[in-house]
Amino acid sequence: MDTVNSNEQRRIAIIGGGPGGLTLALILQKHGIPAVIYEREQEDKSHERGGSLDIHEDSGQLALKEAGLYEAFQQAARYEGEDFRLMDKTGEIYIDEVADEDMSEGHHRPEIDRGTLCDLLLNKLDQSKIRYGYKLEKIVSLGAGKTELHFENGNVEVADLVIGADGAFSRVRPLLTDIDVEYSGLTMLELNVTADDHPDLAAFNSRGKMFALDDHKGILGQLNGDGRIKVYASFKVEQDWLDTIRNDKPQEMKAKLLELFHDWNESLQNYIRYAEDVILPRRIYMLPVGFRWERNSGVTLIGDAAHVMSPFAGEGVNLAMLDALELALALVRNKNTAEAIEEYEEKMFKYSSEKADESNQNLILCFSDHAAPNLANLMQSYHNKYEQQT
Repeated sequence: MDTVNSNEQRRIAIIGGGPGGLTLALILQKHGIPAVIYEREQEDKSHERGGSLDIHEDSGQLALKEAGLYEAFQQAARYEGEDFRLMDKTGEIYIDEVADEDMSEGHHRPEIDRGTLCDLLLNKLDQSKIRYGYKLEKIVSLGAGKTELHFENGNVEVADLVIGADGAFSRVRPLLTDIDVEYSGLTMLELNVTADDHPDLAAFNSRGKMFALDDHKGILGQLNGDGRIKVYASFKVEQDWLDTIRNDKPQEMKAKLLELFHDWNESLQNYIRYAEDVILPRRIYMLPVGFRWERNSGVTLIGDAAHVMSPFAGEGVNLAMLDALELALALVRNKNTAEAIEEYEEKMFKYSSEKADESNQNLILCFSDHAAPNLANLMQSYHNKYEQQT
């Protein structure tokens, strides 16, 4: 056996300290395999990124069980967050699901805020294994499975295994492929409403998610654990549309959004009217469905770096955590790094391609004609299939 690639000797670098990178490091730590996370931010910023996450039984929850965090997750998760309302622009409701809060009754996708999830992972992780303020500038293959990492702070590290957990615009991915992300055609503006300040909208939104879809547009509301309603005003536009608005003039941005949704139900427009002044523009990017790369014996990817897709299958963080689980266990089973990478990637390419296709189909459906009734029919067919299986 190559001693450099043994669990005791191989130097493992994880680029990115989001849920995927943290989960991977924690599961490796549990199995006695050291790894170092290199995070570009100067400190943990997970509470500022994204909103509530639904953690799936067959992916994210499996990773949390392996990491020894499942009970802590159950205590922190919001099972009432599974409530879901679907309507069209007039406010006509097509689905109005209310979750059973009895945790013994087969809940499959409880909600947890991204920051809370990362806190659970960080609290069990050896803090000496996280390097903050390490933004990857350049990555160089040295051959024989070794890779050199150059960071903007001037530090240079050499690793036997590099895992890119650094998101859609990964700095690690170009070492494996020339293929890059593409604009999906969908743009979102993320807004925040304080629910307690607007009880009418809080009641309209209910305890979980609200989707209003019509006219190739959408207003999506999501109640978070901190009392905010995260709002995503979503629409199909050219990639350069965001260049026509100014992020530093929120009232002008809200006026532009109200113009786009001028004939929508008043309660739906209130998601925009009531929003606070911090508005985050987001273009939605994706990698091609079925994306693969040429294998490298010392480099691989997890999460959005490996398979970024639209959010319309609810799989982003769940796949990142499943990737972390599969890669960690492959490294436990295989002392040889190249064999571990091969085992992991073959599994990951298969399940991520299936989810990427599902996500793309859902994106098309949600922003096409008659989106609300068509999505209701699709969800009902999923429910019927699940009932038949159980």
